[in-house]
Amino acid sequence: MKISQIYVNLPIKDVQKTRAFWTKLGFTINEQFSDDKAICVVMKEDHIYTMFLKEDFFQTFTNRPFAKGDTTQVLLAIGVGSREEVDQMVKTAIENGGSTYSEPMDHGWMYQSAFADIDGHQWEVMYGDISQIPAE
Repeated sequence: MKISQIYVNLPIKDVQKTRAFWTKLGFTINEQFSDDKAICVVMKEDHIYTMFLKEDFFQTFTNRPFAKGDTTQVLLAIGVGSREEVDQMVKTAIENGGSTYSEPMDHGWMYQSAFADIDGHQWEVMYGDISQIPAE
């Protein structure tokens, strides 16, 4: 089996604020799947999407309680093209209402930093060069 697409679904408080936050980070919106209850952020065209759903709408998809932004159920990781892009994305997130929850880490072959979005979802941003992984 091969997966052709992934949709990550996350609860949010405010659709318009979430739209503004993610577009300021440089992402586009798939308007076909966006309305006053949800916004579809295109992470990688034709492959990866994040569906940010208003909390009451999100709750219609599950009979279990969901994290309200003060707990961690999942860490989301995004790979970008350079160390500079890592730093720029985190900086832009912070400037637009996000927060940090860890310091940047340089592993030599991989560099990562992180931010929490305006609803508390934690995003790890990383750049890696597998050709630089030390041989054992």
